[in-house]
Amino acid sequence: MALTYSPITSDWPCQVKTPGSFDWERSAIKWLRELVPARYASYPTLMKHPVLLARHAQIQVQHEIRVARTALQTARSELPALGLHESVIEHTIKMYAAEVLQLSHIARSVRAVTHALTDSAAART
Repeated sequence: MALTYSPITSDWPCQVKTPGSFDWERSAIKWLRELVPARYASYPTLMKHPVLLARHAQIQVQHEIRVARTALQTARSELPALGLHESVIEHTIKMYAAEVLQLSHIARSVRAVTHALTDSAAART
């Protein structure tokens, strides 16, 4: 049965091979493992079931987005009390804003990989 996954878009991570190509799922697992805390690699269930690993990566990235947004939203009010110079605060705000954008892109990439993994699993059944 052929994959029903749509063509790769700009959200597809360059570290992951094209769905359906040789060893693509292994490349997806490797990439997803980099998105979760290292200790999760010791859980055989996550490594054995790529869709489960992808789900956990989605949760992890969404949590990181919330953390970065909170840090961004509170930086101007909380950082001056830490004695930081205004230029450091401005750089920090830019850093958090860039991180939110980067994490949002990663979240879209995880969704694309998850979709492809789900289609691949369905094609095998």
